[in-house]
Amino acid sequence: MSSKQISMLRKGLRMAISILTLGVSMDAEAGLFGFGGTNWKEEVLLHDGSRLLVERKMERGGRHEIGQQPPIKEQSLTFTQPTTSERITWKSEYSADVGLADFMPLLIDTFGGTAYLASVPVGCLSYNKWGRPNPPYVIFKYDGKEWIRVPLQELPLEIKTPNLIFSSPDSRVGKMGKSPVSAEMIQQINSSLDQPEYKIILREPLAKKRINAMCEELILYKGFWIMPNDPVARAIVDRNAK
Repeated sequence: MSSKQISMLRKGLRMAISILTLGVSMDAEAGLFGFGGTNWKEEVLLHDGSRLLVERKMERGGRHEIGQQPPIKEQSLTFTQPTTSERITWKSEYSADVGLADFMPLLIDTFGGTAYLASVPVGCLSYNKWGRPNPPYVIFKYDGKEWIRVPLQELPLEIKTPNLIFSSPDSRVGKMGKSPVSAEMIQQINSSLDQPEYKIILREPLAKKRINAMCEELILYKGFWIMPNDPVARAIVDRNAK
């Protein structure tokens, strides 16, 4: 092997070691973006002006169109409850009946020592599965032991502004390459959202026409999602079930 070839080999080894070291550093700080699972931190602005550090984890997987990201398979939020110092985790896990995780979290906040989380069903199947809520939120409250779903009316009126990165958060954080993401940056990112229901928590229902345009009504019939009044679809499902 010539001296030139040896020099090139050494240069390649140094480059490989640098890339590996950089990858380990990024993983320790904010996760390996785009390789299976992703984790990062967000500085969340609460309704009273205080801030909460939230750790987010997300995993994608499953069927998807060429050139598009796989759907979110599961995700979680972990934070320390300010008044009790308890570590609390909220999860949205894979749901076989919709083929992905059911929810995308919109905000996390605390009021009177109780933690609340507002989420949005992901896709039409999840939206129908969770009863087609209007406004389109699924609200959770931590009762000291577990997260339970509560009606929108139980979410304190003081809690009204989304404070988590909402649209493709893993991709956005991956492009920034920065964790934790500041509250100011989260507000800037979310300001690009057009839908009013993602800018502020709405308390009045959206027009039925708008809801139907967003997602047609479906029901789960013997493991298949079909339109409520579709005898042909029912017959096909019944025939295939035999």
